[in-house]
Amino acid sequence: MDVWSLYLLTGGVVGFLAGLLGIGGGLVLVSILASIFIALNFPGERVLHMALGTTTAIITFTSISSLWAHHTYGAVNWQIVRRMSLGIIVGALAGSTVAGQLSSRLLSIILIVFISFAATQMWFDLKFGGKHMLPGRIGLFIVGSIIGAISSLVSIGGGSLTVPFLVACQIKLRHAIGTSAAIGFPVALASATGYMVNGLLLKQPLPEYSLGYIYLPALIMVALASVVTAPLGAKAAHVVPATLLRKIFAGLLYLLAVKLLLDFWN
Repeated sequence: MDVWSLYLLTGGVVGFLAGLLGIGGGLVLVSILASIFIALNFPGERVLHMALGTTTAIITFTSISSLWAHHTYGAVNWQIVRRMSLGIIVGALAGSTVAGQLSSRLLSIILIVFISFAATQMWFDLKFGGKHMLPGRIGLFIVGSIIGAISSLVSIGGGSLTVPFLVACQIKLRHAIGTSAAIGFPVALASATGYMVNGLLLKQPLPEYSLGYIYLPALIMVALASVVTAPLGAKAAHVVPATLLRKIFAGLLYLLAVKLLLDFWN
């Protein structure tokens, strides 16, 4: 299979999973892209940086459709989005800058730990939180900064962090998901910008057709395919039991964590 077909297949699978499971697919995508870039003989010390940067750029485009859909249904609390966005942007830029200074091995450790945590949380359907009051402007800025930084480091849209936080602050689940989808756009945009700038400032050569740490051929092909298959996944979500979906996705995340471990520690 040629690499262009592989990008389309990857985008199709990730888009379907995003629609099926209501997640951005970042953890899956960064793991697959890392394996593809290794096979393409990208510079070993920059493989994971390229995978993270390209993934955040892809999420920037795919998050727009999710944001618009939730806004159409009136499920976005724009006041929370406005109050968290500045912190999100600051944190995401800081996180991507830090990531640019870390070795691929250290980045792989961070990513493997986070993927394993996310898989365990999903497998056992763990609920975190309690009942708290929604913080004020400063509190939301701080929380946004933390979410932005972590999301940028592990290349996610932030939903796995934002939704539990908002639910714990007594925001209804429907609005927590919709608001998280809207917050996912500035998370991805700021993260992608950070990876792009840090890559451009790098004095070492990167693969042709790269814009900083963003590999443009993968960005274009994966984003196109994922937009097509996401609605198919959303339809399937109404047929497949939710418990089974969680188990399937958690199992996939465990496999990807093992694959990353083998790729970067052999």
